[in-house]
Amino acid sequence: MGIDKRRAIRHEWRIPEATLFLIALLGGSMGSIAGMQLFRHKTRHWYFVWGMPIIFFIELALILQFVV
Repeated sequence: MGIDKRRAIRHEWRIPEATLFLIALLGGSMGSIAGMQLFRHKTRHWYFVWGMPIIFFIELALILQFVV
């Protein structure tokens, strides 16, 4: 999120939103949520505001299912 925010400010090539979601799906949802808040990036897009926490809770449920 920080890299994409910096590129947005500089009007440079951006990281595709699909890539940001892929990173979250591969286990980076907690970091994505933290990055959104820390850098105030993608916080106005409803699909990020709702999508990242949904991915996080699905990952958490899967982890708890396999651990317990």
